Amino acid sequence: MAVQWLYVGKIVNTQGIRGEVRVISATDFADERYAKGATLYVRDQKNGDYKPLKVSNYRKHKQFDCLKFEGLPSINDVEKYKGCSLFVTEAQLSELEEGDFYYHQIIGMDVITDTGKKLGTIKEILSPGANDVWVVDTGAADVLIPYIRDVVRKVDMKTKKVIVHLIPGLIDHED
Repeated sequence: MAVQWLYVGKIVNTQGIRGEVRVISATDFADERYAKGATLYVRDQKNGDYKPLKVSNYRKHKQFDCLKFEGLPSINDVEKYKGCSLFVTEAQLSELEEGDFYYHQIIGMDVITDTGKKLGTIKEILSPGANDVWVVDTGAADVLIPYIRDVVRKVDMKTKKVIVHLIPGLIDHED
C-alpha cells in the first residue's frame, strides 16, 4: 500500500545562522507535529523523494513556527530547504476525539443542505481565527461555510457527506 503524505507546512526561510528555519504551518497540531524528536519529511522539489528530518527544537516566533533539525547545525545546512514542503505520513496521525476531524478527511466531502439540495464539494479549509471556514466548490462561485454548530449540522464520515443549514444571507442565492 502506498504511503499517504499529509502536508503540514512550508519552509519559507531560514531564521538566524544556527540552522533554524521558519515554517508557515497548515496543521492544527503544531505542538505534536513539531515536538522534539518528531519526524517530518521534506519533499525534494526536483525528484519528488521524501527525506526524513528529526526535530531537535521548536518555538513560535511571530506568525511562524521555527524549527531546528538534528544534524543540521548551520544556515548552510538548511538553506537548500527554503521553499520546500513538510509532510507527515498518515500512520503518524493520532486518534482524535469523536466529532473532531483532520482536514484531509473533510476535503472532498459533498455538502448537502438540510432541505436535501447538493451545494457542492469541500475543496479547501481556511483557518482565519475563531473557527474554520470550509470552502465549497459549487461549480460556479465558491461558497464559504463557517464550521459552527448553527451551520454544520452533521458530518457523516461513512457516506462522506456534510449536512448544513443555510442561515439567511450566508450565500447570495439558493436555487
